[in-house]
Amino acid sequence: MAQQRKIIHVDMDAFFASVEQRDNPEFQGKPLIVGGQPNSRGVVAACSYEARTFGIHSAMPCSRAYRLCPQALFVPPRFEAYREVSDKIREIFWRYASEVEPLSLDEAYLDVTYTADFDGSATRIAQAIKRDILAETNLIASAGVSYNKFLAKIASDMDKPDGLYVIKPEQGADFVAELAIVKFHGIGPATETKMNKLGIKTGLDLRQWTEHDLTTHFGKSGQYYYNISRGIDERPVRSTRVRKSLGKETTFSEDMMDVAELLHQLELLAEIVFERLQTLELEARTLTVKVKYANFQQVTRAQSSAEVLSTLDDFKVLLPELLSRTEAGTQAVRLVGVTAGGFVRDSDVEGVEEVQLGFSLES
Repeated sequence: MAQQRKIIHVDMDAFFASVEQRDNPEFQGKPLIVGGQPNSRGVVAACSYEARTFGIHSAMPCSRAYRLCPQALFVPPRFEAYREVSDKIREIFWRYASEVEPLSLDEAYLDVTYTADFDGSATRIAQAIKRDILAETNLIASAGVSYNKFLAKIASDMDKPDGLYVIKPEQGADFVAELAIVKFHGIGPATETKMNKLGIKTGLDLRQWTEHDLTTHFGKSGQYYYNISRGIDERPVRSTRVRKSLGKETTFSEDMMDVAELLHQLELLAEIVFERLQTLELEARTLTVKVKYANFQQVTRAQSSAEVLSTLDDFKVLLPELLSRTEAGTQAVRLVGVTAGGFVRDSDVEGVEEVQLGFSLES
């Protein structure tokens, strides 16, 4: 019997607006709109939660947003800043997931079925991801946890902002039955209108229809609607890049000077990394140690081998030398990390798929 999948959908809360409020303290706590100016033909790309209380939402004309909230602050988007944060967030995703499928700059599906962290608890993994994102970007994410992509996506919207919602396998069918069609990810306004005319307003209504009848009315999508009405979604999480490395890092609650303890922490991280490599059937030739000092400056030191680092001892024997090439012991350290790379197996290619990941309006 195949192992039950564990899927997480992570969605940053009011991403563009939150980045602006983080980088500009004068914007904090105020209704903020990222997009065009009030007198332009532009639309709202994103808005803060303070602006949402006035009924403002993404894709709304900026002129209408201004009428709803004249005191709102309007700022142009800074896509380079958003992409920089997005890259950091994806780096965090790869610490925990074997597959990462970005949907846009601010959201992604993660497959953590075979992740050993936190005894394999997808809920605790999602909590760790949210903590890491907050600690390293000072931004808040919401997460949905379930056994397929459809339900994980729905779950991430259930408790925003700063949400974490879990739909267990035994809850899936009943959850969908009570779900309004307007809440179904993948069913747009036109399809929703058509379904409403057919008397389909909830998941339970949708479940009454045969696959044949749904296909007659909705074409190839009919099979998808038939399955999701029963909490079934077999779509895999498809990575959009070739995995080049796999790592794990830890931030200390207090800055550390003790080299022996730092080495011990690196060995613990190496054990986790090595275990993940085995699970994913990856073999590495390069080991990298990362050290971030108390002043937030960071360095990496790497060692490559002509032979595969095939045992945990192969990893551990490199750690003292790599650590000695840093200023650990003379500078206080707040974070250390271990990364394996230089993969030599075909299995390091994780289903590369071409996806355009540019600008998208936030939900």
